[in-house]
Amino acid sequence: MEEKQKIIRAAVVILIVVVLGFSAYYYFFSGRGKADAGGTASTLDEKTASGSPEVKEAVMAESLNATLDLSDAAVRTLAAEVSRDAVLAKWLQSPDLLRRCAAAVDNIANGQSPRAQFDFFTPSGPFKTVIRNGKTYLDPSSFARYNSAADVFDTLSPQGVARAYAVCRNLLQQAYRELGYPTGDFHQTLLRAIVEILRTPVVEDPIPVEKNITTYVIKDPVLEDLDAVQKHLLRMGPENLQLIQVKLREIALAVGFSEAQLPLPRPYR
Repeated sequence: MEEKQKIIRAAVVILIVVVLGFSAYYYFFSGRGKADAGGTASTLDEKTASGSPEVKEAVMAESLNATLDLSDAAVRTLAAEVSRDAVLAKWLQSPDLLRRCAAAVDNIANGQSPRAQFDFFTPSGPFKTVIRNGKTYLDPSSFARYNSAADVFDTLSPQGVARAYAVCRNLLQQAYRELGYPTGDFHQTLLRAIVEILRTPVVEDPIPVEKNITTYVIKDPVLEDLDAVQKHLLRMGPENLQLIQVKLREIALAVGFSEAQLPLPRPYR
């Protein structure tokens, strides 16, 4: 797999952590995957649903006391107050954090890669495939490259994330409008990005792939037809993707979205 595709897949996870987790409270969980986390894949035909769902208002809070140009230090301070995680601190050293987040959310909402906004994280280890009975599959050992990122996301408190988002929301809105949406609503776009991730199918079965010049493509035409973000999430492995979707649904509800606005889970085979 090309190096840029490794970055894209990991960037989706980092996006969620940064844009929603500036002041999240951290807990410690044992093991990977929760007992009630089964079957978080969503229906593929939901991608064709027309129109945008109405968005509920997020938790209200006093805005971050900083201008957009000078907001990085304030964002890092918020994060440092609730987490001393060294990896998160490293990610937050990049400049223009809120502008990067607004652009990445917009990209994901449109099924595009957020790679340009997150150039600071590359998963360890190479992408791998395995041959079984003459067929090539994604190697499950490759999924472990994303375990740490998924685990960090799993530690986020939905209530803490909701409060943090409320504090940063006005500046995120400003950054979003700078992208060329003078009357656009970042909150609506955030919902679209969340739905995009929740619609990604969780595939428990081995995924056949085939070499296509310099990269691999998925042989299942339904899965190969997923957009770029969803295919990159798919390649993180079912446990990591399931973990992210379960936590993301909790966060979305805490932020102020309703169950009716979120795709229902359904396994894909």
